[in-house]
Amino acid sequence: MMERINLHVADLIIILIYFVLTLIIGFHHSRKKYHKNIDSYLLAGRRISLPAFTATLVSTWYGGILGIGEFTWLYGLLNWTTQALPYYLFAILFAFFLAPKIQQSKRYTIPDILYENYGRKTGLLGSILIFFLVTPAPHLLMVMLILSSILGIPFFCEYLIAIIFSLLYVYFGGLQSVVKTDILQFVLMFFGFVILVGRLVMNYGGAEFLAANLPVNHLRFTGDMGLQYVMVWFFIALWTFVDPGFYQRCYAAKTPGTARNGILLAVGFWIIFDMLTTVAGLYAKALLSDINPVMAFPRLGEMVLPPMYLGIFIVGMLATVMSTLDSTAFLSAVTFGRDLLWRIRKKDKITKYTRIGLLVSIAFSTVLVVILPSVVKLWYTLGSILIPALLLPVVITFFRFNFNINDNLGATSIFFSFLSALVWFGIGAFRESLAYPQYLFSIQPFYIGLLVALSILLTGILLKRRKG
Repeated sequence: MMERINLHVADLIIILIYFVLTLIIGFHHSRKKYHKNIDSYLLAGRRISLPAFTATLVSTWYGGILGIGEFTWLYGLLNWTTQALPYYLFAILFAFFLAPKIQQSKRYTIPDILYENYGRKTGLLGSILIFFLVTPAPHLLMVMLILSSILGIPFFCEYLIAIIFSLLYVYFGGLQSVVKTDILQFVLMFFGFVILVGRLVMNYGGAEFLAANLPVNHLRFTGDMGLQYVMVWFFIALWTFVDPGFYQRCYAAKTPGTARNGILLAVGFWIIFDMLTTVAGLYAKALLSDINPVMAFPRLGEMVLPPMYLGIFIVGMLATVMSTLDSTAFLSAVTFGRDLLWRIRKKDKITKYTRIGLLVSIAFSTVLVVILPSVVKLWYTLGSILIPALLLPVVITFFRFNFNINDNLGATSIFFSFLSALVWFGIGAFRESLAYPQYLFSIQPFYIGLLVALSILLTGILLKRRKG
């Protein structure tokens, strides 16, 4: 159980209103029988407008709020270098080069690309890895940590509240319910952090206060980490090119322009929100010592905000996390239900299979939360092991390369890339611990997985050309 934050009755009322309002909005749209139509249940009828597209992308892509607080408290501006800058760059590239093509393709998921361009083996393997990649485990953990800090309730009660208020409406309403609740959460996440940062600047001053009260490394964009550590986060940011949330929103957009412009607008909002959260994290380091880093933001809010304002800030954090929890859980459910169960059984029960997938996703996330209860480590571990296997097979399908990669080669690349990264991670964990692996020659598993994938694909392509 986490340390309790002292809340006024007014704060608790505000939090309760937020929970109830989220359920009302989510269930209002689930009652419109969107689940009767597959396009509507999975993709909100492919008619998401530019404002809704931007709001849902901004809120769902930024779910790791406690992880950002943890990272900034530990490493300072390195947070911006590794968790913000690379994602801006790759999101902009995605907007110009991929988003319009994805919207025009009228597919449903990333595995559709693998099934159509390679075959059944590659599609099934890719679906399994994507199911792991979009697990809502980090965000389920964050919601539970926030609930523990404000309510001090047992683990099982936190778990039930997180599931009921984040995922119940998703089960019935699909993407339409997710998007509508995301619009509310988009507003609340900005409002909460504007209140916090404004109060901090008024009470303590600005840049001069931070410069005088922070370790020198916290004000360096590379912190005290090596270049390889920084670069691996840039490689992990390639996640953008295989992120099912980006693809799902692009498939659901009204037009190619909506998809492209929505991502570009989202980058602008991310820059603003990153400024707010990074500044808040630096103040947390300057003002708070001997705390659990993952609790940096809640503790900072408790310290500087009066009643009601603290409640609004807590709601802002909850909105940031819950908007991503419902989205990633639904993506995971669609991957399991449509891209695995439906592809195997070939029965017209996609909605039913997706709902089964949601239950499986929740169960799998629960196991991960128990095994590795750190937000940053969950991101880093999953990204390092899974992204290298998916990156090349997905991205090259959008360009007119005459590679003629068949199903066997695609599946071999995905399988051995994943296996090599996993084994490399396992060796590192065996040498030290699961939470703090020590890799051979200090080489990160991401590089091993990407090198194996590239080697297999290039070897296969060259052999085919020599035979030809």
